[in-house]
Amino acid sequence: MASRLHKNVALKAEKSECKEIHLGLNSPLGKIQISGCETGIHEIKLQPETVPEKSTKEISFTCDVCEDPEEMTVPLKQCVDWLKVYFCEPWMTEKLPIPAFHHPVFQQDSFTRHVLETLLNHVKSGETVSYKELADLSGNNNAARAVGGAMRSNPVPIIIPCHRVICSNGDIGNYMGEKQNCLKEWLLAHEKLQKRD
Repeated sequence: MASRLHKNVALKAEKSECKEIHLGLNSPLGKIQISGCETGIHEIKLQPETVPEKSTKEISFTCDVCEDPEEMTVPLKQCVDWLKVYFCEPWMTEKLPIPAFHHPVFQQDSFTRHVLETLLNHVKSGETVSYKELADLSGNNNAARAVGGAMRSNPVPIIIPCHRVICSNGDIGNYMGEKQNCLKEWLLAHEKLQKRD
């Protein structure tokens, strides 16, 4: 217990020493807030109660920085570039570097981290996976409920695609604690509609 406590204190101290930079990105989902430092991305926050415009193949979406920080770190630039491509051609994100993450979730050897990394590496744009299937992929076939908890703890939605995790019966399930189900529907439809033929 003591060693875990020391590890958590060290993680908090490391994060507090970061020079955290914030920027805003206008997107089809409204304003996206991104925070990060030289080491990596801390969080991506989507707007609550956003109702995005319906995604169709004919619509060309734009994405631009609306709050430009004085300094742009490499991870922030990679994150912005990744999101811009995602909204135009989601399948092309597989060719881009994933920005480094610098959030406590990724600095601990935990089930949540393992599930998020498994999701990022194994479920591609336009695909879905059930909570149970993701538990199986993560090496614990009895952990479907825990996978749901891991999805709720995801600090970098869209890049780590928790929207691609659905119920075994085909229902889309909840997104960001039930508040953003229309965003989940939009993201899934966007990826399917924009999928390269």
